[in-house]
Amino acid sequence: MKGAQLGCMSRLKSLPLDEAIRLRWVLRDIRARRFIISPLDPADVQKLGQMGCIEIHNSLPVLTAAGMDEI
Repeated sequence: MKGAQLGCMSRLKSLPLDEAIRLRWVLRDIRARRFIISPLDPADVQKLGQMGCIEIHNSLPVLTAAGMDEI
């Protein structure tokens, strides 16, 4: 789990500032379950999943420990 956590943080830091900010807001939206009201961009969900920040459970995005640490 520690490796995934480092991967999420270091990858977000390596992104352009505007993209990193947008993805952090997506993480906050997932934590608050706002995606039910306003759909998430599938590309953002895919990118965060590849980075280890989120997982999909029962068709819904859920933050991993690394994702929680990022916000």
